[in-house]
Amino acid sequence: MGARGEAEETAEFKHTLTAHHSSLPPLYSTPDMIRLMETAAFHALQPFCEGDEITVGTSIHVEHRVATGVGTRIRAEAVVESFDGRFYSVRVTARDDRQEIGRGTVGRAVVSVAKFLDRLSMPRPSETAPSPVG
Repeated sequence: MGARGEAEETAEFKHTLTAHHSSLPPLYSTPDMIRLMETAAFHALQPFCEGDEITVGTSIHVEHRVATGVGTRIRAEAVVESFDGRFYSVRVTARDDRQEIGRGTVGRAVVSVAKFLDRLSMPRPSETAPSPVG
């Protein structure tokens, strides 16, 4: 496989732990690092999609190993490792200007946007079934 993707951002206050809860320090948050990694994985896989297809996240196994702060440039890289017909496994890393800050794997699946949205708009069985009388 080996396809690659990247995503970059400068850590801002909105990306910090403090933005999520005022008692936490102003460090780049794990959810924001994972979001950047997922974006890199999306970019790596988009060339494999056809028509209205995209990939969506299905699993995450990531370690956030080093803290970094506001103003730091963060770059996530993704390398496609495997594909089993619908699901991709992607190796991801995130680095600041000095070192690797996180690494792991993410899983992504190919979906048709139209089919996915149609499925979401269908009534759920619990919405159409009569309520039990109790």
